[in-house]
Amino acid sequence: MTERICDFYGSCIGTIETTGNGDKVVKAFSGRILGYYKRNQDVTTDFYGKILYKGDMASALLVLIK
Repeated sequence: MTERICDFYGSCIGTIETTGNGDKVVKAFSGRILGYYKRNQDVTTDFYGKILYKGDMASALLVLIK
């Protein structure tokens, strides 16, 4: 399932794709992967695998990493 994330003005700033096992892939509007949410570990990581948050903060990546 793909969810479009838009800003206050209605412009699409990115997408969050949820896989069958609950993991999420966060992509910028350009299609560049910004990071991941790994459900089994309950952590949000950046593109390189560095843990940024404990829990599901996938949508925050669109604001923090541009």
